[in-house]
Amino acid sequence: MVFFAIPILAFVQNAFATTNENPPLSNGAVAYAYPVKGITIDGKPEEWPSGLTQYPIRVTPYGENPKPDDFEASFQVGYSLDEKSLYLLVRVKDDDHFIDSSDTKSWNTQDTYNLYVDPRHSFKGSGVSLFQFAQNLKDSPDDKSSWDPSSKEFTWENVEIQMSRKNNTTIYEVQLRLGDHLKIGKPIGVDHVLMDKDSDDENAGTFVSWGPEGGKSQSAVRLGDIIPLEVDKGVSSLKGLVKWKDTSINEMTDRVRLISTKSPELWTVAEVDSTGKYNVELPEGNYEIKPFWHLRNKHRIDIEDSSAEATIAGNRYIEAPELVLKTRDPLNLIASKGILLDFDPKSSHSVVDDFITSYQEYYGIPGVSLALIKDGKLIYHKTYGVKNAYTGEAVKNETLFEAASITKPVFAFAVCRLMERNIIDIDRPLYTYLPFEEIAHDERYKLITARHVLSHQTGFPNWASNNEDGKIDIKFTPGTDYGYSGEGFEYLKRVVREITGKDTQTVLEEEVLGPLNLQNTYFSENEYLSQVVSNGHFGNYPTRATLPKEPGMAWSMHTEARSFTSFALGLLNKKGMKPETYEEMFKIQTTIPQEDEDIREGWEDYFGLGIFMQKTPFGPAFGHGGNNGDFKCQFVVYPELNAGFIVFTNSNTGDFLHDDLNEFLITGKLD
Repeated sequence: MVFFAIPILAFVQNAFATTNENPPLSNGAVAYAYPVKGITIDGKPEEWPSGLTQYPIRVTPYGENPKPDDFEASFQVGYSLDEKSLYLLVRVKDDDHFIDSSDTKSWNTQDTYNLYVDPRHSFKGSGVSLFQFAQNLKDSPDDKSSWDPSSKEFTWENVEIQMSRKNNTTIYEVQLRLGDHLKIGKPIGVDHVLMDKDSDDENAGTFVSWGPEGGKSQSAVRLGDIIPLEVDKGVSSLKGLVKWKDTSINEMTDRVRLISTKSPELWTVAEVDSTGKYNVELPEGNYEIKPFWHLRNKHRIDIEDSSAEATIAGNRYIEAPELVLKTRDPLNLIASKGILLDFDPKSSHSVVDDFITSYQEYYGIPGVSLALIKDGKLIYHKTYGVKNAYTGEAVKNETLFEAASITKPVFAFAVCRLMERNIIDIDRPLYTYLPFEEIAHDERYKLITARHVLSHQTGFPNWASNNEDGKIDIKFTPGTDYGYSGEGFEYLKRVVREITGKDTQTVLEEEVLGPLNLQNTYFSENEYLSQVVSNGHFGNYPTRATLPKEPGMAWSMHTEARSFTSFALGLLNKKGMKPETYEEMFKIQTTIPQEDEDIREGWEDYFGLGIFMQKTPFGPAFGHGGNNGDFKCQFVVYPELNAGFIVFTNSNTGDFLHDDLNEFLITGKLD
């Protein structure tokens, strides 16, 4: 059993994290553009030639799936080399076209067309520009968070959109002035998200997209591909099969990359199903077929030695040679005893560094911030790698990482200090402090207390956006079961603001940052944070460094390992609260159920008040994991060993390092 495996995998996603562990650089949606002439951007389709393919827009990343008689959408695409432009014609049939005429109108309060563009479509990753358009809205979010200069330069000066509405059909007509980015055979990253808001919607409407996944402005990994072709150039269907050389591996990789051997700029990806089959339409030519990811779970794919080639000719179905995935030998740097137990300051540093850099390369983790605790104090701190895999900018001591759900125990500490002074009664129903109108239709919500929130017994989902209708609900009677929930922490945050009369940042400064000397830690955007924050990564491709507008107590903390050591040591040494308050915080409130395959003698998982606890053969342990998708982190403390570690990574594969690091430092190699 690996320490904290359940928390990392099960309950540390923020509201904006994708549920796909490995989103692809292209999401598998591919369209082909052919030459068009005389297109005037006026929202009218009459000038468009007949016969262009209608590509459906029908994926629902958030909200309820719309009914065909309520909402249908599709798009057509063409290009003009003379104008250096890509043209899009988007048709939306919607029985209720909702316009927000209020002073607070926004993209998500009305029917809106959201257009995402990645002109460069770089093999190494690139940024995304977002353009939001409605009948009374033309907007583009602040692009300071993008690390890619080309996306900052691609603005409304490059984009023209006009719309028209007749009966139940809305037309959005678009010109993208791409300049030198427009080339025959070179894909352009594009995606469409249509906000369908009906006049009778009580809450958020439905998001309908071309390709799968939400959060498309975060990273080009979530866009589809539009490939310009010559007028006489057709496409053929290529089907193939992927399998492992090691037949004991039973989980298939989910993407392959197809690269033209003649024109490497022409590349895209194909989705692979659970049996290893894939199918993709491509122009004629020779293609190299390679794994998209270097990692599948903990299996390191040898990408250079795992490839196949296929030749596409004529408009027909072609079967590719099998792509056999070969793996590199797993690393074996973990001894039978954890090295932190007998840590030698003179010789152990290099062993730790070798371990981190070796596993960092194996798992494809761009950047790491590490701190080690021994004898109740910080004994080692170091940063490794880069904050952005594209730019190569190094991680420094001041580089800050998203702490994700490690935010929760920090907020819980603040709540416990308020409890200590009788400012909040953690067993008083929260609705008596502040009603929660969105869930008030379910009378069971009146049972929810702060204790239920901190011990994950509210019955709320982790996030309402995970529900098919996007609305919050109650899965079980509060206090009767365990169900990890970020929504509960956000409700409690609002309650704390109400009863203290203070904003969340002030509460945190007074109740946590000051008492535990937690420095270089931020919960919402500011100029300094924007300068030192790391980019996250999916499969070594950087994501946008989007900073929270306001503190989110389930997910928004930014810090690094050395700074956060103050919090971990504060809990270990019981600083900042009375002994009886600590006793309450660390009392078992919830037992976390385990799957049968995870059950192992001597290991049990619990929650106290906002703190994860574990019974282990090495004594009790406490801490928390964090997973915002493109950032993964963990802190672990073993009180009886007076030892522990804190690790932050800017990668979706960081949790593999966390698991191995716990064995390397503390437990030794587990079976």
